[in-house]
Amino acid sequence: PAATPYLVGSPVEGLAPGELAPELEIAGPDGSPAPLLDLAGRPIRLADLRGRGVWLNFWASWCPPCQAETPVLRDVAAAYAERGLVLIGISVQETSIDDVRAYARRYELGYVVAADQAGDVFRRYRIFALPTQVFIDPAGRVRRIVNGPVDATGAARFVEEILPPAASSVAPSASP
Repeated sequence: PAATPYLVGSPVEGLAPGELAPELEIAGPDGSPAPLLDLAGRPIRLADLRGRGVWLNFWASWCPPCQAETPVLRDVAAAYAERGLVLIGISVQETSIDDVRAYARRYELGYVVAADQAGDVFRRYRIFALPTQVFIDPAGRVRRIVNGPVDATGAARFVEEILPPAASSVAPSASP
């Protein structure tokens, strides 16, 4: 049987395919909107990623289905990096950022990882299950939302939906 999501709240109506994906903002120290930061302290802005396919993965280190799918995310992100995929793992409901860093090191995560410590992005996206996947096309529109873990085949199919077609590896022949 397939793994199921870990419910962290009552199911609510969330984003719908076709909607513009909300920016990844948190409340800054003074309460004003601030960008979500990756583990190195760099801001992550969807506006900066226009033109690329973006996969958001909401997860937590203590979530068994999230742990099970982590190698899938790592491998699919690496396989599609050259085609422009940006995978952003957004950790929620963690004790500390150091826990998130330790998890990223243990699983050798080569994609962008951020800690949504206060749950601001989590609430903005109306997430109620972990893991939850949000696939965003190059125009910044939500294409698909998956509540629960993905396997390699499903992840690849969803990523293909948000990326431009792969360039052909066969050069056209010249006519005489």
